[in-house]
Amino acid sequence: MKAGGAATPQMMRRVNAHAALAFLRTTGVATGTDLMAATGLTRASVIAVCEDLLRRGWISELDSGRETGSLKGRPARRFELNPRAGFVVGIDIGAATTTAVVADLRGTIVGKASRSFRSAEIPARERIEVVNQACGEALAEAGTGPAAVLAVTAGLAAPVDRDGNVLLTKQFWRKFDVGLRTALAERHGWRVLLENDANLAALGERWRGSGVGVNDLVVILASERMGAGIIESGRLLHGHSGAAGEMGYLDMIEGVGSADGIAYLAREWFARPGEPPTVEAREVFAAAAAGDPAAVLVMDRLAERVARVIASVAIMANPEQVVLGGAVADSAGVLLPGIMERLPRFTATVPRVTASPLGDSIVTVGAVRHALDYVEAHALDLELPAGT
Repeated sequence: MKAGGAATPQMMRRVNAHAALAFLRTTGVATGTDLMAATGLTRASVIAVCEDLLRRGWISELDSGRETGSLKGRPARRFELNPRAGFVVGIDIGAATTTAVVADLRGTIVGKASRSFRSAEIPARERIEVVNQACGEALAEAGTGPAAVLAVTAGLAAPVDRDGNVLLTKQFWRKFDVGLRTALAERHGWRVLLENDANLAALGERWRGSGVGVNDLVVILASERMGAGIIESGRLLHGHSGAAGEMGYLDMIEGVGSADGIAYLAREWFARPGEPPTVEAREVFAAAAAGDPAAVLVMDRLAERVARVIASVAIMANPEQVVLGGAVADSAGVLLPGIMERLPRFTATVPRVTASPLGDSIVTVGAVRHALDYVEAHALDLELPAGT
């Protein structure tokens, strides 16, 4: 709708359908009264949108009971989302591996597959093929096929603007500009949405992690390199070219000096000077837990460094909560007391700091949420697979 323009009937139907589906996704069986209370729609609007969604196959109607509180005792119409009317695919595309998950319309994961890239320098065509294979294996595990997919969201380790364009000002980011949207659309007819992986992590954490319901939230993917997804007043921030949350500025922060992540630094700092790392980050954390002096010193250095990183975020974005996410999240919890102890030295706006419970699935969870948002907003424009 143009600024100042009137809402058209078609637009209102879409908005109403979005509201109804968003509520039905989070509940079981709902009556018209339930939908009125949740969406603010009139009874006439609720019935109209439900009839539309029924006709299109998005929801089903159950046998009528009697609506609680109805003065006349009229049988209530009861509606339920058809969770397998279609599916969404969420993809996490890293430099070395890709993971695809398939979810039903309630967001329940029903299929998952991972594939590794032969090398970081493989050509775009081969990278697309690996992603496509992971999607196919996930769909097979879910017991469905490409025709049932309503939307796909792929998370990339690069800035992505609001229109799904990858920022190409760094060589590393260019590796992710492989034409994935066009390739999967041509192969399967899929609608493919691209988004930054840290942004998806923020959506996932707010949906099903430790940040549920938090409107001012920052999630830092902190394993190998640090990048942040920022939610402000419940809205995901992108910036002009999609680079909001990029943490290259850490090169200039005293006591930090780079965007290197927790896992990377744990390996490097535990190694003997001048020698390559010989242990994985999880082994360093385990050694610290067992009291190894060298590993304990690494934990202390990490707590100091991460506290400075979080303080820089707190000063700029003033979030209520900062979450450490990614594969390192399972181990990063031991750093939290040291981080919280140091934070007041660096910022007057100290946020709550947690480690994500989602582990290395945080990006795919956010990708599912992102794809479901698209599906619910465009339900009346999407054609469900035959037979649903």
